Amino acid sequence: MARTSAVASNPPRAAEGPPSETPFEALASICSVLVVALFILTLLAQNYVIPSGSMENTLLVGDHLAADRITFAPPAKWMPLVHYREPKRGDIVIFIRPAPEPEPDAAGNPQYLTLVKRLIGVPGDRIHLTNGVLYVNGVAQAAPREGRISMSSDPAYVDNFPSLLPTLANDRGAVDTWVIQLPSLVQDGDLVVPPGMYFMMGDNRHGSYDSRYWGLVPRANIMGRPLFNYWSFKSSESDLEQPGLGAHIAWMGHVALHFFTDTRWSRTFHRTR
Repeated sequence: MARTSAVASNPPRAAEGPPSETPFEALASICSVLVVALFILTLLAQNYVIPSGSMENTLLVGDHLAADRITFAPPAKWMPLVHYREPKRGDIVIFIRPAPEPEPDAAGNPQYLTLVKRLIGVPGDRIHLTNGVLYVNGVAQAAPREGRISMSSDPAYVDNFPSLLPTLANDRGAVDTWVIQLPSLVQDGDLVVPPGMYFMMGDNRHGSYDSRYWGLVPRANIMGRPLFNYWSFKSSESDLEQPGLGAHIAWMGHVALHFFTDTRWSRTFHRTR
């Protein structure tokens, strides 16, 4: 007779859920994200808010830009895979405005002014404007695709640079170094950009306080270039220039109340070029 053996059946196990995360593990995860974000913002990118209309309509007041700080930085052996290059004519660049001394902020503390402009001339270029037309090395340049020409208090100077000189004194009554230096750089009606220096202009040709007024930018002053506009909020220059904690809190409240209606959604992740 055949023999059979009874096999005890094991009851099915209940499905096990994911292991719960301990408070320490949650804190460690948050810290990891913050460290990575801090690394990116500090070494690779930087947040920058457009405070004026000098680059309209390429960049608008209230545009928030993610900026690349690596491409124009000196090459580093510890980052061999990163692409480095020198600034090129036509780049939009972020730089520290050259000045004999830092500009005072609202509280009177010295600070260096960071600007965003388009790079017009590299070392060796010959530059002049005639009747508002920009010439680089004798060739007329097309106006920026999204640029504009607003009203100007001194159209003769901005449209015919460097045949006319800017005002000799600045708004603080000091003699501008650029006015003294400019004639020595002019040859046959052209400004010749010297080695290690760059000529910048805003896309809003009449509404830009740029190299025509304060001079050439040393290579060391160039910090990076904007990559894209990650958020744009309808703003005016006065909105972003109000000093004091109270004004800052009031502006943040305005942003919170009008975030959805005043955000320029069409400019979100808009590439800067």
